[in-house]
Amino acid sequence: MPAAHPAAASAAAQARGRKEYPENMRYVVIGVLVLILISLGSALVFVFRDRSGSRRAVKALAWRVGLSVGLFLFLMGAYYFGLIPGRL
Repeated sequence: MPAAHPAAASAAAQARGRKEYPENMRYVVIGVLVLILISLGSALVFVFRDRSGSRRAVKALAWRVGLSVGLFLFLMGAYYFGLIPGRL
């Protein structure tokens, strides 16, 4: 039987031992994904507009890779420390 209110549903989930992830984590992940897309877009612009000797596109792509690896490590750490539940 589903609970009528979100607070009651959260309390029921806690009573069953299910872990809820922090609400702010969603915004952090979405923000990093947006930064990754911005970096990818800027690299695309640099590839088409810069002269052949410019390294700005390489730097933008390096930022994208760094952000992606950082996000992956953050999510793995959050899962390890129990901030993300086992089943989504």
